[in-house]
Amino acid sequence: MLRARFLSVLLVALTPACALADSPPIDPHADLLYRQALTLLEQADQQISGFSLKTSTTDQDLAQQGRAMGRSLAPAVSLLNKAVELEHPVARYRLALYYMTYLPAEQVPAIACPLLQTSLDQGFAPAALGIEAWCPDYRQSAAFAKDLENIPSAASRFAAYYPQPAERLLCNREQPQGLAMQWGRQRDFQAEVYRLQGNSDPVHRQWYWKKAVDLNGCFSVSQRLLSSQH
Repeated sequence: MLRARFLSVLLVALTPACALADSPPIDPHADLLYRQALTLLEQADQQISGFSLKTSTTDQDLAQQGRAMGRSLAPAVSLLNKAVELEHPVARYRLALYYMTYLPAEQVPAIACPLLQTSLDQGFAPAALGIEAWCPDYRQSAAFAKDLENIPSAASRFAAYYPQPAERLLCNREQPQGLAMQWGRQRDFQAEVYRLQGNSDPVHRQWYWKKAVDLNGCFSVSQRLLSSQH
């Protein structure tokens, strides 16, 4: 029984190793467009950090700030769209993140989810968190589970693109404030992937959650992991 379980887990870990081996390289011109957009996005992040986003800030104030930021991000969004047309996986995620942040909630799934799904299918881990939050149908699909399994095989391809922002990193103890994003390293997003895999796979849940805790302490599952061992 233990041997069968070990082999099952081993297959989960090893199968993705060649899954993305044939993925086309990121287009150099697309990467240039993304890097240009990134400069503008970083400037916008500095503006966001300059806002007074205290707990007493009203929803109306936040909405006004959001609209102002949306306008200031227009040149970056244009560049991201051009990079997306050239199949850039990270640009897809950052464009989806823009829509997740500034569009009305009811419009987000139809516009952001296709970008997130394709980015994740290309092996970019942060897209999984957007899918968790906004794309319930895909989140419950076998395709989503397969995409998560393939993430480690693409790690070297995306190492230079971190850190990355996210709406919410559940393995992180800190809560995001106002319009500010949480930023994570590659290992932080891999921990989130292990958390998601544990959530959807009861048989191997403890194995996945332990992997998440080993990577960055993963606060959201560490206590549950400890309690299940007593």
